[in-house]
Amino acid sequence: MEKNKIEISEMTIDDLNSIKTILLDKFDDFWNYEVLKQDLTSSTSTFFVAKHCDEIVCFSGIKQIFDEVELMNIVTKKDCRNIGVASLMLEYIISLCKKNKIKCINLEVNNKNTIAINLYKKYNFKQVGFRKKYYNNVDDAILMTLNII
Repeated sequence: MEKNKIEISEMTIDDLNSIKTILLDKFDDFWNYEVLKQDLTSSTSTFFVAKHCDEIVCFSGIKQIFDEVELMNIVTKKDCRNIGVASLMLEYIISLCKKNKIKCINLEVNNKNTIAINLYKKYNFKQVGFRKKYYNNVDDAILMTLNII
């Protein structure tokens, strides 16, 4: 897959519906269609899709709260991982936030998700907090922030 042929755009309900049947198998089993649909139609959330040859290979959601953004997720299709798609998506979101004068991007990540943690560190996100047993009362969450302005 050529990264220069990946196009990122705002997600539509048609985009979400196109991955509904493969969401649990081809992406991750913890991103529920109904929850994503509710977030997608929320006035405070914006979702994006990365497409290669019209196939969705990654999606991401942000929630704007005044001059801050919460990065809710970056989810790459399993067979498209480790080739830089999530990096392209994160670069797109950071660029959009800079353009819109967003002060910072906040996120939480499972402390066992070292691939995601390393991605965020690569883009200068800093750990600012920790939540014990945040995920299913088992795994801890690391809170991270990228200060933009």
